[in-house]
Amino acid sequence: MLAFFSRLSLVTKIIIAIILGIGVALLFPNVTPYLSLFGELFIKALKSVAPILVFVLVLSSIANFQVGHSANLRPIMILYVVGMLLAAFTAVIVSLSFPSTLFLNTISHNDLQAPGSLADILKNLLLSFIANPVQAISEANFIGILAWAIGLGLAMRHSSDTTKQVMQDISHAVSAIIHKVIAFAPVGIFGLVAVTFADAGLATLESYAQLLVVLLGTMFFVALVINPLLVALTIRGNPYPLVFKCLKESGITAFFTRSSAANIPVNLDLAERLGVNPSTASVSIPLGATVNMAGAAVTITVLTLATVHTLGIHVDFATMLILSVVATVSACGASGVAGGSLLLIPVACSLFGISTEIAMQVVAIGMIISVLQDSTETALNSSTDVLFTAAVDIRSKQTS
Repeated sequence: MLAFFSRLSLVTKIIIAIILGIGVALLFPNVTPYLSLFGELFIKALKSVAPILVFVLVLSSIANFQVGHSANLRPIMILYVVGMLLAAFTAVIVSLSFPSTLFLNTISHNDLQAPGSLADILKNLLLSFIANPVQAISEANFIGILAWAIGLGLAMRHSSDTTKQVMQDISHAVSAIIHKVIAFAPVGIFGLVAVTFADAGLATLESYAQLLVVLLGTMFFVALVINPLLVALTIRGNPYPLVFKCLKESGITAFFTRSSAANIPVNLDLAERLGVNPSTASVSIPLGATVNMAGAAVTITVLTLATVHTLGIHVDFATMLILSVVATVSACGASGVAGGSLLLIPVACSLFGISTEIAMQVVAIGMIISVLQDSTETALNSSTDVLFTAAVDIRSKQTS
């Protein structure tokens, strides 16, 4: 059995782990607390290696960057921004077509801290750029990590070939550790699935079924319509084989880890198997895990407009367009960990004069439905990183 299981692909192993996790949760719910250790260890391992991985790979990649490759990063960034704007605008249209009503007597979570305005987010982003590099790595401050990695990488482009080779060797060593961690993904996901279904199940989501349908339906529309359209315009061909591969091999893992940052190693491994230029992927994918948050833009927009509808606030179309931009910018400030987008909802609510007290009640509702919302959001965010990177790489090879 072990020999047969070892020959299976990683995706097949994960699917088996999901089925086994659901079965154990339904048949032996008392055992699941002990299984939670598997999931916690797996996520802890991914999160512990992700900061140093991003730092080393980005630094090494830029230090060894060949002239001409940098042109690939601009179209990837354009796809990131356009994808988030279209996701937020789609969320506006869907929210207007299917308005949701919230129960705002939910107990407020006063211990949560949210940014007070869009200016606060921009200020925090700028402050993150100049963080101490050791502190940035220890606290998983990916904005600060990227800033230092890019700065040192640019400086090391003038170093000797031997130094550049040493950096490459270090990046290969870190990547080897990552592959070992990924090999244990089925065990970790087995624990995560078992605990999720045993503790929460679907009963807690019944009262917010419509809100969940709007959220998840919008994210699926973005994943299966908006993103394929952008990819089709990029590669001038059928986008769905690439879209489905990214959703299957990146989205499934991200769904259960609920962390874009933790899914960076999975995306880098997938990009390598897709034949993406390593010097491009090692920069664009960590960058995407930090700033490419289409799912977060959807969450912020939908929950904000649900609050507006509940309070009976009239919103004109121009204000909704502004909301789309605010949601996009706010999404860039969402952390790459589970639930990172929810604390940014008050920023969008402030557009309509909604108090922080009410906005934090909406955040509490988001916490209730996050079993599916946050998992789907992360799957969309993370799979889009590798999808757009691969699409631009395919386009560059077509024109070369």
